[in-house]
Amino acid sequence: MKKIIIQKFGGSSLASAESRNQAAQRVIATRNQGYEVILVVSAIGRKGDPYATDTLIDLAKEVNREINPRELDILLNCGEIISAVIMAQVFKGLGIDAIVLTGAQAGIITDDNYNEAKILKIETEKLKNCLRENKLIIVCGFQGITPDGQLTTLGRGGSDTTAAALGVALNAEYIDIFTDVDGIKTADPRIVENAKTLATITYTESCNLAQQGAKVIHPRAVEIAMQKNIPIRIKSTFTDSPGTLITNNGNNHQTVEISGQRLVTGITHMPNIAQIKVLTEQVEEQKKINLNIFKSLALANISVDFINVHPQQVLFTVKDSEIEKTIQILGTLGLKPEILEDCAKVSVVGANIAGVPGVMSSIVEALSEEDIKILQTADSHTTIWCLVRKKDMEKAIRALHKKFNLS
Repeated sequence: MKKIIIQKFGGSSLASAESRNQAAQRVIATRNQGYEVILVVSAIGRKGDPYATDTLIDLAKEVNREINPRELDILLNCGEIISAVIMAQVFKGLGIDAIVLTGAQAGIITDDNYNEAKILKIETEKLKNCLRENKLIIVCGFQGITPDGQLTTLGRGGSDTTAAALGVALNAEYIDIFTDVDGIKTADPRIVENAKTLATITYTESCNLAQQGAKVIHPRAVEIAMQKNIPIRIKSTFTDSPGTLITNNGNNHQTVEISGQRLVTGITHMPNIAQIKVLTEQVEEQKKINLNIFKSLALANISVDFINVHPQQVLFTVKDSEIEKTIQILGTLGLKPEILEDCAKVSVVGANIAGVPGVMSSIVEALSEEDIKILQTADSHTTIWCLVRKKDMEKAIRALHKKFNLS
């Protein structure tokens, strides 16, 4: 059997007849190089477009805000099915024998965590039979089926996850993610005009960039591909740029060095965050209060970040959308929090930057020079996070990008 390449096309790459034809030409060019291609498609377009996932969610919630998760997954399966069938007609018009497989038909078996299902295994027999018949397989991304036959979806970034899981199951040569940008950038190009495309990057760096706000690829897909060291290529459907190669040995020379080490890869951001401050007067009860706060928030499925615990004070952040629920939960514990809305997280991502002399001082210096107040900081081996006011977010991104010479 020929070597396999998985090629995933996002909704913006399939939004018009012209873009669908461009996507088809990418697939044909790869097949002409001697590879078998398995195509994975997202729903057509973006929110507001008739068949986009977010449009389908809004349609259902107009009728019932509390739609049953199982039934919502049945509805959401439709978006990718429509996209796959339309793409199959494009290929058939070009004389190529294409076959559409839903996630279930492609053997993607998941658990029953509706709307956020995890892939348990992929049964590859059907896929291999279609390849032997020289068919171009078009798989509906974002979806699967439970062992007892219930339709599921894989959550945000689910089509990326589908592509990566198929790549691992079939030992693909590459996993190609086609989108409307020409690779992973050193910062959001809408904010930093001279942001550069990273030629190569490690799995770990790309995961961290994605987790901290870069939206080119979902971190779950990177983690899956990393299991078998299958390279991921991020490319544009619309240009011939080489894009970004994600491997175990990313060697990006567009990063700054301090003390001879490769350090900063990119600057990311996440807006719409609120800082929560809880004051507690009874010091002897502090440990119990802290436990109750975070346990109660976890039970309510509220993700917290930037956790700082001090005597008589607890600080953390939540998404703006979770403020009301957070206030209610803290109220049931007899606590009245102080809320600072309109915050943003700006992240400096790189390899092993934590604890390296000069990095934190450079961050503080860059932000201070722009009169940007740092509300909180946190760090890991690969990321340093700064909480700032949302009004300062773009200025902070540009200042840090310039400070670390990422252009």
